[in-house]
Amino acid sequence: MSEDFKIYTKGGDKGETSLLGGTRVSKSHERVEAYGNLDELNSFLGLIRDQEINPRYRAVLLRVQENLFVAEALIARDPAKSTRELPGLKEEDVTLLENEIDRMNEELPALQNFILPGGHPTVSYCHVARTVCRRAERSLIRLNQSSPVENIIIRLLNRLSDYLFVLARKTGKDNGATETPWLPEREKH
Repeated sequence: MSEDFKIYTKGGDKGETSLLGGTRVSKSHERVEAYGNLDELNSFLGLIRDQEINPRYRAVLLRVQENLFVAEALIARDPAKSTRELPGLKEEDVTLLENEIDRMNEELPALQNFILPGGHPTVSYCHVARTVCRRAERSLIRLNQSSPVENIIIRLLNRLSDYLFVLARKTGKDNGATETPWLPEREKH
């Protein structure tokens, strides 16, 4: 980082922040909430990537993290004021996740029941990331009701939550973890 880049600016000390384009909004604004959820998701993906996992999963997660940064920038810009040229997401970013889901599913037993998160720390991290992903998706859908969100961002998040579910199962299998099925008829203690 250059010496001119300061971590603190004091511009947000009164509960506001600037969107790309300069518009000042409350830090509780739905656009800030949406890109904040994407940022939280990105951090959890970093946590998963830091685990002892298959290098292929690590490479896919890195690409997803890069795509989430693109999505964050697209959401953080004021569509009415920002003229900054930003990178975009591509259909192949969604297709990558679909292909990875299919590839991992070939090595997993068919689901017979819902499964409870857990069994191994990496499995649990994947499930936490999956739930944060769903929250991020919901916040993007809410934002889309008042300000258009590129559909590919919503589709990417929808597919990513599916990917994280399958990745949880696959890392569990890779680590010899037992899947605990949710059985509604199980006796309550």
